[in-house]
Amino acid sequence: MTNGTTWLAAPESIAFGGYHVVLARGLPPEVLADRLAATLRSEQCIAVAVGEHTGDTLLDLMDDTFGDSFEGIGVRLGRAGDWTYAVGYGGWWGEFGSVTPISHGGVHVCRLEYEEENGKPVPPQFEYAYDGRLLSACNLYLDASWGYEGVEGDPATAARLQDRLAAAGLPDHERDEREVHRTALGVVERFFGLSLPREPSVEGVLPAVVLEPA
Repeated sequence: MTNGTTWLAAPESIAFGGYHVVLARGLPPEVLADRLAATLRSEQCIAVAVGEHTGDTLLDLMDDTFGDSFEGIGVRLGRAGDWTYAVGYGGWWGEFGSVTPISHGGVHVCRLEYEEENGKPVPPQFEYAYDGRLLSACNLYLDASWGYEGVEGDPATAARLQDRLAAAGLPDHERDEREVHRTALGVVERFFGLSLPREPSVEGVLPAVVLEPA
């Protein structure tokens, strides 16, 4: 499926063996970029528009700007139906706080993140918030690692999502991790009605910003 989220589990998903995707329903792209910049943990940053880019040309620009693309963070922005999406590039690992503040004012926000190249290793992460409240969060392997014991968040929403994951046979510690990843993405996609088209997200030309110190 190329318009949902399950394709993120493929090895060539976004760039460098991992992905950081934020989807928001109820925000234009430029506002999502500003709110995303405000969640950076390391320093206060603003989103600076740098024109339209593919993932490769954005990384080239970041190499020129920072000396190494991993020394900065870039974001490409798009729309898919009711959803605005932001795809992270560069050194985004561990840099962003919760998406809950992004959701204030009646906004639905979802984050999907996977650090495949991290040697620890880190399981794929999921977080969903609405109007300043965390509705659900979990690691998609459901393996009780990285601080998660199943689905956390609003008790009613988290319980319903936990039931859907269980109905899909998760957790399953005997199944291949990539298949578990894909199955869990499919469950949260259907549960929350997420949409992220593969072609523009990976190969298309989209408006982009670079996060720079304020």
